[in-house]
Amino acid sequence: MKKRSTPCGAATRDVTRRGFLERAAAAAALAAAAKLALPGGAFAQGAGPEVKKAVLGYIALIDASPLVIAKEKGFFARHGMPEVEVVKQASWGATRDNLVLGGDKNGIDGAHILTPMPYLISTGKVTQNNVHVPMYILARLNLDAQAISVSNEYKDLKVGLDATPLKVAFEAKKAAGKEVKVAMTFPGGTHDLWIRYWLAAAGIDPDKDVSTIVVPPPQMVANMKVGNMDAFCVGEPWNEQLVNQGIGFTACTTGEIWGRHPEKALGLRADWVDKYPNAAKALLMAVMEAQAWCDKPENKQELAEIVGRRQWFNVPVADIVGRLRGDINYGNGRVEKGTRQFMKFWQDHASYPFKSHDAWFVTENVRWGRFEPGMDVKALVDKVNREDLWREAAKGLGVAATDIPSSPSRGKETFFDGKVFDPADPAAYLKSLAIKRAMV
Repeated sequence: MKKRSTPCGAATRDVTRRGFLERAAAAAALAAAAKLALPGGAFAQGAGPEVKKAVLGYIALIDASPLVIAKEKGFFARHGMPEVEVVKQASWGATRDNLVLGGDKNGIDGAHILTPMPYLISTGKVTQNNVHVPMYILARLNLDAQAISVSNEYKDLKVGLDATPLKVAFEAKKAAGKEVKVAMTFPGGTHDLWIRYWLAAAGIDPDKDVSTIVVPPPQMVANMKVGNMDAFCVGEPWNEQLVNQGIGFTACTTGEIWGRHPEKALGLRADWVDKYPNAAKALLMAVMEAQAWCDKPENKQELAEIVGRRQWFNVPVADIVGRLRGDINYGNGRVEKGTRQFMKFWQDHASYPFKSHDAWFVTENVRWGRFEPGMDVKALVDKVNREDLWREAAKGLGVAATDIPSSPSRGKETFFDGKVFDPADPAAYLKSLAIKRAMV
C-alpha cells in the first residue's frame, strides 16, 4: 500500500532548500520522514483530496517531465491521488480542445501547457465559437531551454541571436517567387512569441515578411527535413534531434533572448480546482516535488531515460541528455559545454508562477493583436494566476522561506536587444517596440 506523505511538521518548517531537494529525490526517505513528523499522513491536518483521479495532458517536450516523473515516481499516489492519468496530446490545439471538454466528458482536467494558453482559453480567444473556459495557472513548470532552429539552407549565413542576415535572404527568396515559412507550435503561445520577438528585433515583420505556420512539436524535425519550413521555434528535444540528424542548426536558445524566462505552466480548469481544492493542492505538491527531483544534476541521465521511453516521448536518450545538462551543439560549428542554457525545473524560483511574467505574455499578445490595446492586463492576470495556491503548497511541503518569493513580481526584465519590460507599465514597453500590430 502506498503511503501519503506529510507536508509539514515542526521538524520540517525550517527545512533548507538542500533538504527539500534531497527528500524529493528519495521517495522512500521522504515517506519515512513524513510518517515520523505526522503519522496521519499528508492530509492529517485537514481533509484529504476529494477525488483520487485527475486527467492531465502533456505534449512530448522535456518541460512536461515534472508530470511524467510525478507519475513514474509515485508522487501523485503519495499525496493521495493514485489514479492520476498523464495522457499524451497530439498538439496544443488538441490540448485546448480537451480542456474545453473537461475530464467529465472524456477530455482533460488540466495540462502541461504553454503559459499564455490559459489566458487565451479563459477569454475565448482561441476556442470554438469563442467560448470562455476559465482556467487557473497553479505553477510554472520550467525556465528556459527552448530554441530557434534554422534550415541548413542558411547555414553559411552568420545567423545567431542576431537574425539580421535572414532579412536579405528572406527578401531574395520571396523575390524568386518562393514562400518563406517559419513554424511555431500554437498561435499566441510561447514559441510563437519567441520567434516573433527574434524576427522583429532584426527588422523582419512576422506577419508581413514571412508566413507563420503551426506545427506540433514532435513533427517539427520531419517537416524541416522535407523542406516545409525555413525556421522554427520549439522546446527540446526537437532542436537537439534536428542537429543530430544534420537537418538544420540552432540559431539561439530562448534563454539567450531572455535569461531565466518562464516557459510552460501547470494549468487546470478553474471549475475543477474550485470543486476539488484539496485535490488541486495534492496535484500541485506532487508536481513541485517532481520538479525538485528533475532539477538535481545526478538525476539527469535517469530523467532522459524515463521520458525517452516509448510510452512517453519515444525519443533516443542521445537526443535528450546533452541539452538537459547544458551541453549544446548548435550544429553550425558552435559547441558549448556546461552552459546555463539548461532547463531549470526548481532553481531560480522556476516553479513559482510570477504574475509579472504572465503580464509580459499577455502584453506580447496585445502587441500582435490577440488582445485589445488598453485592456486591463493586471486584472486578467489576477484572475488566472493562482500563485496563492502555490504558496500554500510550498508551505505544506516545508519549502524554506528563502525559496518562496516575497513578491509576485520579479520586477523589470531586460531582453537581448536592450528592451525593458516593466510589469507596472506595459504600455511603455509596447510603445518602445518598432514592429507591432497594437496602436499605442
